Amino acid sequence: MVDATSAALDGYGHLVDDPSRCSIEIVRWPALGTRPVDADTGDQGGTTQGVFSSEWRGDILYGRNEAVDGHYILAYAQPPESARTDHAEPPGRMLLWHANYHPDGGQLFFPLDRQPFYVPLALPGDDVTPQRFICFRFDGRQGLYIHPNIWHEGVFGLRGTQRFFDRQGAVHARVSVDFAREFGCLLEAPIFVTAIRSARGTSARLVGIGEMMPSLTEDQAKAYIISS
Repeated sequence: MVDATSAALDGYGHLVDDPSRCSIEIVRWPALGTRPVDADTGDQGGTTQGVFSSEWRGDILYGRNEAVDGHYILAYAQPPESARTDHAEPPGRMLLWHANYHPDGGQLFFPLDRQPFYVPLALPGDDVTPQRFICFRFDGRQGLYIHPNIWHEGVFGLRGTQRFFDRQGAVHARVSVDFAREFGCLLEAPIFVTAIRSARGTSARLVGIGEMMPSLTEDQAKAYIISS
């Protein structure tokens, strides 16, 4: 885990001070043969925007993206088979099961509540592995813009409900990776709510299925449907 700075985010995207001045990259529709797509076509889908909500209910972090009418399970604080929603204890960690990227355009997340948050990211490539992910830690004073094709999984609030302004490509193409099914692990990052602004050197690790979750059923991970 690393603090989100301009240098650390190089290649992934950049910090955003003013969301109204952040433009969204739109990728031209790819040519299927030897003839190119006409220069004035293929990138006119525009953008969509809305509020992205990150809400902890007990041990489960739910996400809702109004821009694309998406509803997700983003992460767990406990193994999915023992996760509960009937308590209000703050999470001590997040267990990430899934990530995706958008080949059609970039994406902006800007914190409306100005609270610290996490965003796991990996550089482009369909040969992605869990080890390539870095969890970036934001203090809540700036937002994040990510380039097209950057692996991510929305934004992770650290407790309660946090809201973010979201703007992204309207086509909303999505390519996914399922860590539990493809690699037999979840990605884990600790949450330090009170020390988020000053913590340094926190490491993220992989959690093996046999270690943390002997089984992962369809019902236990309903977010296999979609991501941000």
